[in-house]
Amino acid sequence: MPSPYTFADPRLAKLDGFKVEIDEAKERADIILGRPPYNIVSMPQRDQLRLTFETLDEDPRVRIIVLRAEGEHFSSGGNIGGFMEASPEHVSKLAWNIAAPARCAKPVIVANRGYCFGVGFELSLACDFRIVSETAQYALPEQKLGQIPGSGGSARLQKMVGITRTKDIVMRSKRIAAKQALEWGIATECVPDSELEKATDKLVDELRTFSPLAQRTAKKLLNDTEDSTLAIAIELEGHCYSRLRQSDDFKEGVEAFNAKRPPKFVGR
Repeated sequence: MPSPYTFADPRLAKLDGFKVEIDEAKERADIILGRPPYNIVSMPQRDQLRLTFETLDEDPRVRIIVLRAEGEHFSSGGNIGGFMEASPEHVSKLAWNIAAPARCAKPVIVANRGYCFGVGFELSLACDFRIVSETAQYALPEQKLGQIPGSGGSARLQKMVGITRTKDIVMRSKRIAAKQALEWGIATECVPDSELEKATDKLVDELRTFSPLAQRTAKKLLNDTEDSTLAIAIELEGHCYSRLRQSDDFKEGVEAFNAKRPPKFVGR
């Protein structure tokens, strides 16, 4: 059963707007936005979310990280007043904080329902898998405030859907419904609202059947080669493949395949 996560870092002694649970039996940690109904993200919360991802990434009990929210909306975005109060130095770190799921070596799943706007969308885009309910709506509404996305939203989105669609979304503050997000390649999977948790659990269970080492390698390789040429990407893929061939997990995978049994990966 999930239990509250205990942090050694004093900066995480009192979490601002979210909580963290760990289920050691399932090797799973959940980061749960807990400021319903709209789960508005405060400025201090962004720093804490980064620290939380970094802590969970180093915890050997955790294989998979899930980001989700209480209530009918994932997040309507950030606390607007916080931007006016924050120093330029603090604001300049926003994108680094929100990119924490992408830097995390472990797989990160986000479960989106309802509003997923502004920083809520940007945080979701930094995750590896986006499971959305049919109620989900994505948007980057910063143009309505005389601003642009500041935490990687437009940059990540352009990589996923291209410049034409990104301009349509960013420059018109246009909302993207769940099914369209799936068609455009933003969402990994779209399910009925009542099945969002079940679909998330299923993906966690599936990811746990693979080698932790191979998953970490695949994520880093894909992230590192996103902007590279095809020749460089193929070269780096070959180096990663060669290293994995020396791993205990690869040996176990081959032996399990030949013996027609499920593999027992250990992550080395």
